[in-house]
Amino acid sequence: MTSQYCIVIPNYNHGDVIEDTIASLLKFQLPIILVDDGSEPVTQKVLSKIDEDYLDVILLRREFNGGKGAAVNTGLVKAYEMGMTHALQVDADGQHNLADVEVMLAESKANPKALISGRPIYDQSISKGRYYGRFITHFWVWVETLSFQIKDSMCGFRVYPLAAYAQLIEQVELGKRMDFDIEVMVRLFWQGLNVRFIATRVHYPEGGVSHFNALQDNWLISKMHSKLFFGMLIRIPKLLFRRGNK
Repeated sequence: MTSQYCIVIPNYNHGDVIEDTIASLLKFQLPIILVDDGSEPVTQKVLSKIDEDYLDVILLRREFNGGKGAAVNTGLVKAYEMGMTHALQVDADGQHNLADVEVMLAESKANPKALISGRPIYDQSISKGRYYGRFITHFWVWVETLSFQIKDSMCGFRVYPLAAYAQLIEQVELGKRMDFDIEVMVRLFWQGLNVRFIATRVHYPEGGVSHFNALQDNWLISKMHSKLFFGMLIRIPKLLFRRGNK
């Protein structure tokens, strides 16, 4: 079966930078699934114009804001329904180095059954709280997988093998907000996928909009790690067997 790739972009009120992101991706000549996650009217207007101006863009509207995970899921499900085999997830806010898209796609084509993820190289634009907070999640992910294979579970710059993703969401309901990126990677690892990483520079644009809610999202991430920890306990024999074979 020939691999078919597309791009999925979740968007919530990133109307000021999304057209630049779209324009940078057009050269790859891939379908772009743009998911409007209940944005405000001014952003909806920008997205409607993008939909009119670019033939490669497929605009999906979510009536209400459900969170990043919900929006990504909407895009990945649509991609699978379209017959795509892989989807490149890109955030809408301009933080990802789109010069690395070609490298990500090449790595996926060489390893079509693997989940490909960016491994961020940060500049001075990242806040100290965001930077050091990631190490807490890194620790728990290593515990939950009994492995150091996952180098970063929070980067939203990824290539998903969609058959594996479709199989996963038939079995479990994933987190809908910022907990999604972490949980889906751990669960796909549990499912048997290898995770491969590409070093990529990440820049947080000045004046950029963050939708991370410190109280709500930290609570959801804490709950998710608790759930994954207990899920790991029943998978210990399988995880240790996999580790021994590797």
